[in-house]
Amino acid sequence: MKLDFYRGRRVLVTGHTGFKGAWLCGLLGLLGAETAGYALPPVEPSLYTVLGLERELRSVMGDIRDPDPLERLFDAFRPEVVFHLAAQPIVREGYRDPAGTFDVNLMGTVRLLDCVRRHPGVRSVLVVTTDKVYRNGDTGRPFREEDPLGGADPYACSKSCAELAVRSYAESFFASGPAVSTARAGNVIGGGDFAPGRILPDCVRAVLAGEPVRLRHPGSVRPYQHVLEALCAYLLIAARQAEDPALAGCYNVGPGPEGRVTTGELADLFCEAWGEGASWISAPDGGPPEADTLLLDCEKLAARLGWRPLWGIETAVEKTVEWTKCHAAGEGAADCARRQMAEYLSLFDGGDGGKA
Repeated sequence: MKLDFYRGRRVLVTGHTGFKGAWLCGLLGLLGAETAGYALPPVEPSLYTVLGLERELRSVMGDIRDPDPLERLFDAFRPEVVFHLAAQPIVREGYRDPAGTFDVNLMGTVRLLDCVRRHPGVRSVLVVTTDKVYRNGDTGRPFREEDPLGGADPYACSKSCAELAVRSYAESFFASGPAVSTARAGNVIGGGDFAPGRILPDCVRAVLAGEPVRLRHPGSVRPYQHVLEALCAYLLIAARQAEDPALAGCYNVGPGPEGRVTTGELADLFCEAWGEGASWISAPDGGPPEADTLLLDCEKLAARLGWRPLWGIETAVEKTVEWTKCHAAGEGAADCARRQMAEYLSLFDGGDGGKA
């Protein structure tokens, strides 16, 4: 699973000021890529600022729905590879502002694809959606890529629509290139996620405030993975399809069976790793409905690209706690993140992760 493809490549990341985008830009820097980003200004606190990425890459602040500054960046930067992460990523925000969520997640993707259509130098595009794009009957069966799309809530449905838009552009405009895929990732965790309504950021806020963690749905099962697992899968997909366009398509990106845990079990792992009296309580809040179970079958990614996860759920939680304690202490958070990136890449690129 080599990633030396990226050395010297021009790579554009939309949503680079967000949690996953900042980690991805950090990885690309270690891999020797020339990186540009397009996103809204970071919401502080942010991993983007902690890592000092504004000093390390070409950064344009703008709305993904505004085609003019995005087009100018494409003209000036001439990207070879594009990762589209810019999104409204919060399920509850989708209920609060459904029209805005569809506008960003669907039409933002369309704007991005239209820029790609007008720039023949692009070789590879990866659009990041979500594991929630599937029509979920709560059967408990892991979803496969051929299962019907149909996310129910506004966030999930907007991402299902983005999947259809990608397929339309691929079949209508990109038959001769670039190679375009979507990645349907499970729940990612890691240091530097400050978003509301996500399990580990909520855990961190609670313990730092000296309070028990309040879990809305402690029995719900999700496919949890460290953010570096998902991002290196994205990097692998985009690199391999650039060299072999027949590999383009849609891919689930999730953990092995050991990563399929309940929210309560994840909170147990967090409390154990954190120590110092961390605890959680069940506290339903009458919020919007959620599926009891959401699991992914990632055999396609393994079979086609030789990918498999390298960090188990315990390691993922431990790495998240390690970073968070550095950040809370006000020192070493940037070094900790880069150390974790280098450690993961040494496994991924070092022959221990299978063969592609």
